[in-house]
Formats: sequence, structure tokens, C-alpha cells
Amino acid sequence: MTRRTDRVDGELQREIAAIISGELKNREPALKGLISVTEVDAAPDFKTAKVYVSIYAASDEEKKTSLAVLRANAGLVRHELSKVMRMRTVPAITFLEDKSMAYGSHMDELFASLHKDEDKEDEQ
Repeated sequence: MTRRTDRVDGELQREIAAIISGELKNREPALKGLISVTEVDAAPDFKTAKVYVSIYAASDEEKKTSLAVLRANAGLVRHELSKVMRMRTVPAITFLEDKSMAYGSHMDELFASLHKDEDKEDEQ
């Protein structure tokens, strides 16, 4: 990855996060929970970008609904980006769920259970 791509990814991440928390939250009442843009991976030609989001919601149903709302409004987000980004072409956006936090949490639980098992063996 080039420095330019990294720089643009960071700028896209900031702007998309601002659009989601501002314009989109106001327009879409179904958008619930805390939504964080964890990573943006733009193609080298900047025609497409994968946007990874982490959604903390009260239930899995709210999380799925929020992700669906984001995906349905990808065109709106791209349009809003075109107003603030000084780029020849603003990339087409694909929203993907970032599952790294859930994976990390699961791994922490596994390690904790291993340590519990070791402690039980030490006691015997």
C-alpha cells in the first residue's frame, strides 16, 4: 500500500464516520447503537472502498438492522463524501461488519477458561 492510499483511507474513515453520526443518524431513525468506522480499505484506483464498521447495539436484531440501513444508504454516504472530499472520483462504498472485537472477546474468554482449568489442576 502506498502512503497516498493510506492517507486517503484515513481521510475517508474520518469523513464517513462524521456523515454516519450526523446526516445519516438524523435521516434514518432505524439506525441504532454506537457505530464506529474501524477501517477503510480503498482500491488503488479509488473506484471502490470497503468500509468496516463495528456496531454496538442493544440486540443482534438492532445490529443487523443498522448494518442493513448503512448498506442501503451507501449511495447517500458517497454523495455526501463528494461534497467534502477533493477527489476526482469518490469510491463506491461497501459496508462490512468488523468482527474483530467479537473475535478478540471470544479469544479472551477461551484464554480465561484455560487459566481456570489450570488453577483447578494446581489445587488438586
